[in-house]
Amino acid sequence: MTLTIYHLKTCDTCRKAIKAVKAAGHEPVLIDVRADGVPVDDLKTIAQTVGWEALINTRSTTWRGLSGADKADMNGQKAIDLMNLHPTLIKRPVIDTGLEITVGWTQDVQAKFS
Repeated sequence: MTLTIYHLKTCDTCRKAIKAVKAAGHEPVLIDVRADGVPVDDLKTIAQTVGWEALINTRSTTWRGLSGADKADMNGQKAIDLMNLHPTLIKRPVIDTGLEITVGWTQDVQAKFS
């Protein structure tokens, strides 16, 4: 099973998740959302699976820096376009196991990789 982790190398939570996943015996493919970018098709697949509302990080500095017009009338396509333009809007880490996609590093997600 190939695990893909979309992360940000400067994110402490992402580093913890990667360390835990590796400790559980997985060798994940790592994609840094800022340095590597996220293909728009991957963004669409993730958003369709988990819901764009779960994928967009409205607590991020990037979100706070957006204009009111960018934040207004948010919908799936607009969210994908914004995350494509500003990859740090993606809530992280996103872990794709090939069977399931999770967003964030909550206790439920941690339990799956322990």
